[in-house]
Amino acid sequence: MRSFSSLWYWIMLAVVWSLVGHRVLGVPVDMISAARRHGGQAEQDLEDMVRINVLRRLHFAAQGGIWALALGCFGMTVLLILGWGYGLELAQAIFLLCFPLGVVVLLSFLTARRIRTDDPQGEALHRHLMRHRFRVQTVGMGAIFITALWGMNANLTINVLGN
Repeated sequence: MRSFSSLWYWIMLAVVWSLVGHRVLGVPVDMISAARRHGGQAEQDLEDMVRINVLRRLHFAAQGGIWALALGCFGMTVLLILGWGYGLELAQAIFLLCFPLGVVVLLSFLTARRIRTDDPQGEALHRHLMRHRFRVQTVGMGAIFITALWGMNANLTINVLGN
């Protein structure tokens, strides 16, 4: 149950944030770069893929979003209580992984709604997507930094106290 001293936890944390940062609203970053460089069919493919993913996210939010939000809040509350109320390190580790991912889901929903409302094309769409990617990467860096600090604190506290 020692999560912060496990190499597998840190590998998983790095892989998760790498995967999250590689796609912007479900669109691979290299597809955005290709649309910027080449235009034409690559640009049309990007716009189609963004439109499909935006509509999927907004449909999910309209159909079951409130239930997903309630279940997510319940799960985060349980992890908070188990992790910091009862001192369970595994719950702390899962919370420090899942809470920032929840923030990314919220940012993705807000960006999808903004794209649906503004209906940007070409360079304006690229700006929306790259701005969202920057925000996701910022959340990821903050999450890794806070998790690393908390993990070092947990490891030092346990090693020093001998628990």
